[in-house]
Amino acid sequence: MNLPNTAEIVIIGGGVMGASAAYHLAQRGLKNIVLLEKENFFGQGATGRCAGGVRYQFSTEINVKLSIESLPMLERFKDEIGQDISYKKCGYLLVATNEKEVEVFKHNVKMQNALGVKTQLLTGDEVRKRLPLMKFDDALAGTFNQKDGTVDPNSVVMGYIGAAQKMGVQVFTGAEVTGITLSGDHVEEVQTTIGAVKTRMILNAAGPWANPIGKMAGVQLPIIPLRRQMLTTSPLKEVPDDFPFVIDFARSLYFHREGEGLLIGMSNQNEQPGFEQSVDEDFELVNLDAAIERMPLIEKAQRASHWAGLYEVTPDAHPIYGETDVNGFYVCAGFSGHGFMHGPISGKLMAEKILDGKFSSVDVSMLDLKRFEESRLIQEYNVV
Repeated sequence: MNLPNTAEIVIIGGGVMGASAAYHLAQRGLKNIVLLEKENFFGQGATGRCAGGVRYQFSTEINVKLSIESLPMLERFKDEIGQDISYKKCGYLLVATNEKEVEVFKHNVKMQNALGVKTQLLTGDEVRKRLPLMKFDDALAGTFNQKDGTVDPNSVVMGYIGAAQKMGVQVFTGAEVTGITLSGDHVEEVQTTIGAVKTRMILNAAGPWANPIGKMAGVQLPIIPLRRQMLTTSPLKEVPDDFPFVIDFARSLYFHREGEGLLIGMSNQNEQPGFEQSVDEDFELVNLDAAIERMPLIEKAQRASHWAGLYEVTPDAHPIYGETDVNGFYVCAGFSGHGFMHGPISGKLMAEKILDGKFSSVDVSMLDLKRFEESRLIQEYNVV
């Protein structure tokens, strides 16, 4: 299939944001949609390299509201889209090991409960009781929500891609965007490695690469790419099937079941911005030491696999939705590590904005690009 000469809209980025937006725009009846992915397969960028976690537990109302809308869409995914996505509700257990975190956790649980999210506040002893395989002598408190869990990222992306194609969306891999032409203050054309397409609308859903794409259109986006890496272990029969997604909050260290073993990750606080996606072996040893300290059982396991991916980080750890100063150039990016779980609702929101001129499902108007120059930042604490 050749790239068409014209399109009603060109979506840049074939991860969960772009795929969801393509599906929801087509579902609303928009014709001649083109989706571009620079990799040879969909979902190989940030989406395909994430840990697959989905949760209601955030520290800002807007992120909780996005989860309230998005996670049920994942629950209904097989019925609506026809794709099994392996949604496992193992629950997230966040552990606080200092007094500051305890106060933040108390505030978060109160806010989440007020919004109808049934997160529980646990004592240190309750944390230790729930995690007998782990050493959490210093745990002061924890929060737990049973409806949090994990989903297979590739299945979500390919489910949306397949459903969008059935509605006429034209999708292209190996199509790296090389330039954007403007006519006055309006988008006019997208150039790629496989050809050019004229369009009056572009949706930048390029994740960690959203800033370079924005620059092609003269739009400055405060989004930086940061490497995050993780590894999986060989089978550990001692780990129960209902083992939760555990986050040692102070260390940004996390564990969850992956097959018969564990997936383990940890944020490198000294990581420098950049597009490097190779594994930092030295930091992996730091990660393993911290993991073994928390769960001595891991010492007897072997590493099964490891990889690195990119977070797309904004100054306030919240995404950017909506229009820019360039007419026809829209943005849906900057999710700071929790984009995958909010992909379903975000695609629907962008369809609403593009077709109706407003966000209806969730009011995300405060998460516009102008907030950064107008000092309207909304800080998210629950990011690892």
